Amino acid sequence: MNSFTPKEIVEKLDKHIVGQAEAKRAVAVAIRNRWRRQQLADEMRQEVSPKNILMIGSTGVGKTEIARRLAKLTGAPFIKVEATKYTEVGYYGRDVESMVRELVDNAITLVKATEKEKVTVAARERTENRLVELLCPNPTSGQFEFPGSQSNLGNSSESDQDSETVSESFERTRGKFRKMLQNGELEDRNVEITIEQKVTPVMMGGMGVEQMDVDFQGMLEKIIPSNRSKKDLKVSDARKVIFEQEVEALLDTDKINLMAIELAENSGIIFLDEIDKVVATEGKSADVSRQGVQRDLLPIVEGTTIQTKHGYIKTDHILFVAAGAFHTNQPSDLMPELQGRFPIRVELNDLTREDFIRILTEPKSSLTTQYQALMKTEGVQLDFEPDGIEALAEIAFRVNQQTMNIGARRLYTIMEHLLEELSFEAPEMKIGKVAVNAAYVQDRLGDVAQNEDLSRYIL
Repeated sequence: MNSFTPKEIVEKLDKHIVGQAEAKRAVAVAIRNRWRRQQLADEMRQEVSPKNILMIGSTGVGKTEIARRLAKLTGAPFIKVEATKYTEVGYYGRDVESMVRELVDNAITLVKATEKEKVTVAARERTENRLVELLCPNPTSGQFEFPGSQSNLGNSSESDQDSETVSESFERTRGKFRKMLQNGELEDRNVEITIEQKVTPVMMGGMGVEQMDVDFQGMLEKIIPSNRSKKDLKVSDARKVIFEQEVEALLDTDKINLMAIELAENSGIIFLDEIDKVVATEGKSADVSRQGVQRDLLPIVEGTTIQTKHGYIKTDHILFVAAGAFHTNQPSDLMPELQGRFPIRVELNDLTREDFIRILTEPKSSLTTQYQALMKTEGVQLDFEPDGIEALAEIAFRVNQQTMNIGARRLYTIMEHLLEELSFEAPEMKIGKVAVNAAYVQDRLGDVAQNEDLSRYIL
């Protein structure tokens, strides 16, 4: 994150997301401001709060994708939640504080992956030692006795010499096993290893169970003994099991939790989708909890301390990115206090015909590239010609205008319907090449696209 300027962030987002330049600039500046805050003195750093963002736009225009790609680009802990699944405290449903707990869990996963890389070399060395021990165990008492050794027990010098001979012989044997193991000559040999399986207690969920700050799950795991079983595995399979055991043994859980909480506090991103759905509307009794969700969200966005099973976390510097279509209401319908916590507002544009053409061709993992890769597994070369892509874009744009506008998600439906027959027949067709041109598109989608009533249900 430290090395990316706002321009570089936008350039990287451009590789995956078409258009929406204003929204990309807003998130790029927000991320750079985080780096700038880290350069300040401690006293000033605590005063600088994140500039939360409110994205306004129809579904399928790239709101979620911008936030997700941004988190992946910066390596920041990221979660996406829907505001509609939260309810006011006292109602049956999820507490808003659970989103912060999920963010901490995500941060722990990121930190754990980084720490695993640091102990990989040591874990592999310990794994090799354990495998050698299993293949060539230490000699037990009475093993490798030499003739006449019983009669020579009284002669200490001869006994010591025999012990040295046995030890040297054992080390030479073990060295040969280690060399064979390193050369991959013992991969099919069976070894017996002990596998420890933790019994995960099932907690019956009820209202408020997930909001409990005490880690009852962890407490029960410590009380209930784990199951240990011995299994005969090939060396190739045993190596994987032992490696994971050694990695877990080398990791410091308390250190990881502290690092994860610090990472979540300073770099965490919470994407709060469907924020417009918690705006109360007149005449609906179910809205009694919607205004309450806004009230519960307010202290978290403003900055508070939340207790998790891994420790306390402050939300003062977590970046919140809210998004909503706002078809039936306006951002001004949100609580004034909550509005003030989202100072940066960007409106994302509806996708045009030209945008659909770019979406089908420009991104590295575009839909056309994905389908080409899928069909290649069946020995079919799928070629999308320019006029075919233009026809697909035209149909997607027209159907969005005639029916509900679902943005780029319309392309998924259209592409599936277009290639349904080919996907079904591909294994038996044995065709080397299929060209998707305008005629091909019209033949399979023309009638459906022209019939407005039919397109409402199919496309």
